[in-house]
Amino acid sequence: MSISQNRTASGRPLRVAPAWVGAAGTVDTDHLLPVREAVWIWSVRRYARLALWALPAAAVLDGWLTLGIDTPPGPLPVALAADWLAVLAMIALAGLLAGTRTRRTAMAGLLIGLAGAMLTLPLAALPPGTPAAGASLSADQMQHAVTVASATTGAGWLLLGWAVFRSKLVNPADGILLMLAAGAIGAGVYAKQPLPTVGALLLLAAGTGLAWTGARLIPRH
Repeated sequence: MSISQNRTASGRPLRVAPAWVGAAGTVDTDHLLPVREAVWIWSVRRYARLALWALPAAAVLDGWLTLGIDTPPGPLPVALAADWLAVLAMIALAGLLAGTRTRRTAMAGLLIGLAGAMLTLPLAALPPGTPAAGASLSADQMQHAVTVASATTGAGWLLLGWAVFRSKLVNPADGILLMLAAGAIGAGVYAKQPLPTVGALLLLAAGTGLAWTGARLIPRH
């Protein structure tokens, strides 16, 4: 690769590399990638590789809640932390699959999953069967809203699991586990034990597999 020599304001030589990845040699210029694009792609993949570990962390918190064990901060902060980690994992998984043939399915799963998270957040602090103050929804309608929020979140994970299964980038078994976990997530308040705990375990297995595989697929440097 040819390097041009320039001078900075202090008089020191400035090494300037070509602005295209693959610019050295006789390469078709129609398929060259600008360095700024390569750096951006590397940053997205690095984020996805690290943030995928949020999925098993969210599964651990969800599983802890299903056991009914009293925690000092209470169930609400744990549930909010689990949902926040799950949203990070959704974004990371969609970023990891952005370069695969299932990127449209992954993007649809991400958008639907984010919609489910937005619906779940304002309902998380309400006790079951309690209408929100100032809302025009009755207690029964609030219950239906919780069901819709859970089903929407589960549909997002289902699409992401299908995208993982069809991507041929990571282990397809992780996609199957993610889709099975999506069923338990979508069941929401209608899920009876041991289904919520089993769903958390499936999500933990899928998240650990995806995070481990993603770390091996993408170079660290």
